[in-house]
Amino acid sequence: MKTIKESERFELTDEKKVNVFGFELFRIKVIKTFKHKLAGEIKKGSLGGWVESLDRLKDYNNVFGDAWVSGDAWVSGDAEVFGNARVYGDAWVSGNARVYGDAWVYGNARVSGDAKVSGDAKVSGDAEVFGDAWVSGDAWVYGDAKVSGDAWVYGDAKVSGDAKVSGDAKVSGNARVYGDAEVYGDAWVSGDAKVFGNARVYGDAWVSGDAKVFGDAEVFGDAWVSGDCKVEIRLCSRFSFEFQYQIDKWIKLEKDFEEK
Repeated sequence: MKTIKESERFELTDEKKVNVFGFELFRIKVIKTFKHKLAGEIKKGSLGGWVESLDRLKDYNNVFGDAWVSGDAWVSGDAEVFGNARVYGDAWVSGNARVYGDAWVYGNARVSGDAKVSGDAKVSGDAEVFGDAWVSGDAWVYGDAKVSGDAWVYGDAKVSGDAKVSGDAKVSGNARVYGDAEVYGDAWVSGDAKVFGNARVYGDAWVSGDAKVFGDAEVFGDAWVSGDCKVEIRLCSRFSFEFQYQIDKWIKLEKDFEEK
């Protein structure tokens, strides 16, 4: 049977505060010098960030392994920060969230619910990752962006600005979603595609290649936009569009239909 024990590298200090959820948090102190892959050597006696408790079963410590929580960052609830992960600045990790691998969460970022941030992923600025969302690989979510639901942002993808990715949507490869853009439903943005402005990609739509969806455009249904296509219109179709002339032809057909 597992026994309750404190973290092997940290202890709680007497310095404490109450977070916005009403949980009492304690600042941690390093009791054994260790080398952090991302932050370098963390010396014995160094003060770290805040946790709710280290007095738990080893598998449920708020912070363990080679992880480092510092600054005014805090970890509470059943959240875990482990591996070589780093949480710092004014970041929060709460609920059942997991931050692990070589992931960074910093700035005023929030990771909560059952969300996961792993690999070399980063969440920063005022970004939020919550629900069952997952940010992994070398992905970066920053600015005021929000990733929620069962959404997955991975590869070298970036979500920034006031963009939102939710539902079962995926953003992968070198794709960029920014501005006030939204990607949701079962939509997928991949490759070097960009979705920005007030654009919406949803349903089962797929935007890939070097495609750009911007302005007030909407791509939804089963539409598939790839290649170097640029979309500034509302596009719902079961067809795939790989070349700009196909988009232009579609626009002309719609105009002709409206004029009849």
